[in-house]
Amino acid sequence: MFKRIFWMGLGVTAGVLLVTKAEAYVRANTPKRAREFVLGEDQDQVASRTLSGLVRQFTQTMHQRQDELDRRYLDRFQG
Repeated sequence: MFKRIFWMGLGVTAGVLLVTKAEAYVRANTPKRAREFVLGEDQDQVASRTLSGLVRQFTQTMHQRQDELDRRYLDRFQG
C-alpha cells in the first residue's frame, strides 16, 4: 500500500512540475496572440479555471450516475 501511495505521489508531483514548466515555456516563447488562443485571455487563472472545470464535471457526472442508480433501484422495488 505504501508503494502505491509513493508512486501516486511521485506521479502527481511529476505531473504538476511538467505542467508548470510547459506553461512557463509557452508563456516565454510564444507571441501574445498565440498565448491568448492557447491559454485564454485570463492567463493568470488557467490552473484554477481548469481545476474548477474538472470539479464541476465530476460533480455533474456523479449526480447523473446517482440519478441513474436511483431510477434503476426504485423501479426494481416499486414494480
